[in-house]
Amino acid sequence: MAIGTLNEGSLHEALKIHYAPPGAALEVPVESFVADVRTEDDQLIEIQTSGFGSMRKKLEKLLPNFPILLVHPIAKIRHIVKLEDDLDTPLGSRKSPKHGKFEDVLDEVVSIPKILNHPNFTLEVVLIEEEEFRVFSGQRRRNGWRVVGRRLVSVLETWRVSEARDLLQLVRHNLPEEFTTADLASGMDSHRSMAQKLAYCLREAGTIELCGKQGNALIYKHAVYKRAC
Repeated sequence: MAIGTLNEGSLHEALKIHYAPPGAALEVPVESFVADVRTEDDQLIEIQTSGFGSMRKKLEKLLPNFPILLVHPIAKIRHIVKLEDDLDTPLGSRKSPKHGKFEDVLDEVVSIPKILNHPNFTLEVVLIEEEEFRVFSGQRRRNGWRVVGRRLVSVLETWRVSEARDLLQLVRHNLPEEFTTADLASGMDSHRSMAQKLAYCLREAGTIELCGKQGNALIYKHAVYKRAC
């Protein structure tokens, strides 16, 4: 379980290979950027394992000229592997009690809500099983354990978001015609904070709009649908 092998098979690298179709080129200069994957028909595929905010400028520059698939992995199953300082010797492994869900992508989508409706943009959320490697650093973060790598074990499920209104698939129960974030949270079977992120993304993308206020709660309704040109 050498860290050298881990680097070669890192999560980003593994997903890049997984999503690259036959004939695609990897790490290709495109204008002033480098694309993770460029297919033979000029689609760009970007693997983003962390924040979307750092991608905004790249997306805004390239979307007018290229269709872009943004792939974001979320760990549904995570095995935490602790390593010796030599980064080669495992000390032990345990399964994390946390299970990632599709809705967790909202933590990142809040950085790019207006891009969701661009006709050249598609987001694919990937639930994965992964190994997360940690080494003791003596610092307070994670009780002194520092993450040094993630490795893909398997792809479990995928969800494709082609436009902002697809985010409403996260709402599993019917909404009233006019609704609050409390209604969204109930419909999602989730926390109010996650519903607030969904409402923000949908509002910024023009999928829902404000129609009133009830006490301190904002009231929303579905906006007239308009696909970006």
